[in-house]
Amino acid sequence: MKKSINIIWIALVSMAFVSCNNSEGKKEAVQEVVQEEIVNTKKLGANYQVGDHVPNELVCMVNNAYMGKLQMPVPVNGKTYYGCCEMCVGKLNQEESARIGTDPFSGKQVDKSEAYIVLSGEDGRVNYFESEANYKASRKR
Repeated sequence: MKKSINIIWIALVSMAFVSCNNSEGKKEAVQEVVQEEIVNTKKLGANYQVGDHVPNELVCMVNNAYMGKLQMPVPVNGKTYYGCCEMCVGKLNQEESARIGTDPFSGKQVDKSEAYIVLSGEDGRVNYFESEANYKASRKR
């Protein structure tokens, strides 16, 4: 029952997002992301704690926060970012800086769509790492 509710929710969010974007390329990208989310719905039942790797689709990449539910997929230049509202969708589309994070271990810039995202605070803050190896190395400091 819970899985079917998650699938319905995913479909509704994707339809709302697609209706705001008339571009065929964006529609196809959103549909691909939704299909991937349906396959990965087991992730949604997880109880994430500080230090855990969290799925990209549960993070608002503008607010840099774990949201605990699926976010709106935002396809940009062949990559998928996630935002929690229309304002975030606009920022992710228009501002490159919204799509870039800084790895706290290496200090290098990292594309948020490709980052290893870790829940870093009780308030939902996340950090973007270049890789899982960087995250593990940061824990040894």
